[in-house]
Amino acid sequence: MIKKSLDYGKAKSLIAALKASKVKVTQNLGRNKFVTYRGVVTGVYPALFTVSPDEPTNGKTSFSYSELLCGHLDLDVDGPAAKERGDIAGLKPGETCGNVTVTAV
Repeated sequence: MIKKSLDYGKAKSLIAALKASKVKVTQNLGRNKFVTYRGVVTGVYPALFTVSPDEPTNGKTSFSYSELLCGHLDLDVDGPAAKERGDIAGLKPGETCGNVTVTAV
């Protein structure tokens, strides 16, 4: 199966559609170091977006769209949010676009 790719404009619209949704963030810090936490997409701005973590974390909570495009960041949208909305920016549960995955729980 061919993986859907993202461009900068599509990444911004996808994150804008995820505002107020619960997500699981996996951040690649390099050298096999990863930080994973759950949170809510709280802010969507022209150059970055913010995720408010459910628990206190030492990881950063604001990300640029280029981090998503380059693979330094993975977002998994929690299933209940996806089920309530039907689809998120054209993605149905179980579909992937770039590093954003909609999971059906």
